[in-house]
Amino acid sequence: MRFKLLIAFVDDHLTEAVSQAAREAGATGSTVISNARGEGINKKKTFLGLSLETQRDMILLLVEEHRARQILEKIGDVGGFDATSGTGIAFQVDVEDAVGVAHQVENITPSLEREEL
Repeated sequence: MRFKLLIAFVDDHLTEAVSQAAREAGATGSTVISNARGEGINKKKTFLGLSLETQRDMILLLVEEHRARQILEKIGDVGGFDATSGTGIAFQVDVEDAVGVAHQVENITPSLEREEL
């Protein structure tokens, strides 16, 4: 079984909604790293040297490759990434190998076989 790593940077108030949407689209779990910072095309404003940007979270999802695109699209829709500049970004990368996912493989294999039928 092959996997993709989905990485999403979201405003902290959207973390729960994006994580839930990913699960509903087929993700079996996630890891959230709080207090991520980033900068897009337009630099954020500062006030007396203090940044006025909102806190971001980074959500990591290791997902089966056949489900990756639908999960990625759902994350983008719920996060509103393409609707408004600066709301977040998500992307996927290939995973060459992984350990500690045997329970996930056992859990999702039957549903993948049903989807193929």
